[in-house]
Amino acid sequence: MSENLDPAHPPVVDRATFERHVERLRVREKAHTRESDAIAAARRRLPMVEVAADSPILGPEGPSTLLDAFEGRRQLIAYYFMWWPGRPASEQCEGCTWVVSHVSELAYLHSRDITFAVLSQGRNTAYGFADAQESYDESLRYRDFMGWSLPWYSAQPSLDLLLVGREPGLFHLVCYLREGDRVFETYWTKRRGAEAVDYSYALMELTVFGRQETWEDSPARWPRLTQATRTLSGAPDWSPLERWPGGRPTAQWPRIDAGRSDDLGATPTGTDRPGRPGHCH
Repeated sequence: MSENLDPAHPPVVDRATFERHVERLRVREKAHTRESDAIAAARRRLPMVEVAADSPILGPEGPSTLLDAFEGRRQLIAYYFMWWPGRPASEQCEGCTWVVSHVSELAYLHSRDITFAVLSQGRNTAYGFADAQESYDESLRYRDFMGWSLPWYSAQPSLDLLLVGREPGLFHLVCYLREGDRVFETYWTKRRGAEAVDYSYALMELTVFGRQETWEDSPARWPRLTQATRTLSGAPDWSPLERWPGGRPTAQWPRIDAGRSDDLGATPTGTDRPGRPGHCH
């Protein structure tokens, strides 16, 4: 026996009926977990390709190399952060802000000899390079505004080499292995593949309304709040964004409310600007 309280809610049933439906879904969830384990096993068996260990990057202490970014550990996970050179904080990539905001405690990675680092690209898919040092300094101020403490570099000096065959300016998540002074790329992904570092979507998808984004397969009348990564007012009482460039990356609002300055010292690189950057999702 069931009842409907509201068309935008699931039907209400007794406990026994509810548990039968959960168990039916659990079969599929367990199969999904086993398939995920099998994919991870296949990923561990991929071949690898050597990349130049001395590829120049910029670090907080000045010129550095990809090898230095390992911080002496054997593995490196690098997140290639999209960047709007010469633009204010509110116009920076909402998707990259979303991703990096989920990375805080690194001790567990370090316990497996893995370094996690952000490599700012110094450009966005819709906009070319500006001065490498200026863009890097802007991105460091953005890191400080957001309160992130992750290792932070600029990949701009070697971006075409490090992302060879891929689209510079679009975010990428890349894994590397160090053997002595040699560096090898072992895996890379982009777009939704970077959800590996995010727990918010994973938690949303456990709830009845899911992500509440327009593309999802949800019942009729389920809430549709568009994307969660850019919003029009402060959290938690935020209004959903209908289109770019309104609002700002969602995680910026608590920092603004706390009185942090989002002045990146950015100098506009020109009067002509594309209407929309390449989004990360």
